[in-house]
Amino acid sequence: MATSSPTPGQWLAGARPRTLPAALAPVLAGSGVAAYADGFVWWKALLALVVSLALQVAVNYANDYSDGIRGTDADRVGPMRLVGSGVATPAVVKRAAFLAFGVAGVAGVALAATTAWWLVAVGVVCVLAAWYYTGGSRPYGYLGLGEVMVFVFFGLVAVLGTTYVQTGTWEWPALWAAIGIGALACAILVVNNLRDIPTDTESGKRTLAVLIGDRATRLLYAALLLVAAAAVVAVAAATTWWVLVGLLFLLPAAPGLRAVLGGATGPALVPVLQTTGTGELAWAALVGVALAVCG
Repeated sequence: MATSSPTPGQWLAGARPRTLPAALAPVLAGSGVAAYADGFVWWKALLALVVSLALQVAVNYANDYSDGIRGTDADRVGPMRLVGSGVATPAVVKRAAFLAFGVAGVAGVALAATTAWWLVAVGVVCVLAAWYYTGGSRPYGYLGLGEVMVFVFFGLVAVLGTTYVQTGTWEWPALWAAIGIGALACAILVVNNLRDIPTDTESGKRTLAVLIGDRATRLLYAALLLVAAAAVVAVAAATTWWVLVGLLFLLPAAPGLRAVLGGATGPALVPVLQTTGTGELAWAALVGVALAVCG
């Protein structure tokens, strides 16, 4: 049982900083497309970044809370969980999640007020999806749907939304960029769930990795990196071939791919979260800069 307030370092660990590139990357990629279309608006890009980062932190704390009260984090292999480790009470972590949702909501309303009010509805759906990933009586993260929702919200919605709030138009390159970013965001979750197959199986948490098994999960990870590479080519074909520099994302991602295909398990998979996140960030930065410079 928690007996004291978490330290700043523990709060940071609970926010899962290795996952934050998944929030930064879609804003970089979407803003790059906006710049290529001569529609880049720096303050809207900044607000989109606040929304994305706040939602990522919120879903991490919400996941910490929900898994903690269910006991699925009791024997966790990966980074510390605030509730599961007893460092913080469930109520404190739940409040932190709601605070992060609030920050995302304020920034989101500001974007909607200056773009289109229907974006508020999109924001509400994003918050509900974040909470019910592991929250509620039937969390979809326990039904093998986590990767699908990550692809939709941290890929399609995040990238397309970032571009739209700046340009106010549909841009096909944003769709290809969203697919690439979504694939890499999914890869981060796939590694996380691959690592947790033994404990998730024991606790009854039916992630996609638990449902399809160890070998298929490793192949899925490799396939997602391949999709991300193909997406670079698709963006380049729709804009400028300078975007092919984005294929260099495979360099930081390669060690993680070797570890996954080499059969790494447990703690040996923890660094793969970082290499995959770095790969996603490199994808977004390289593609985004190439689009901005050539736009």
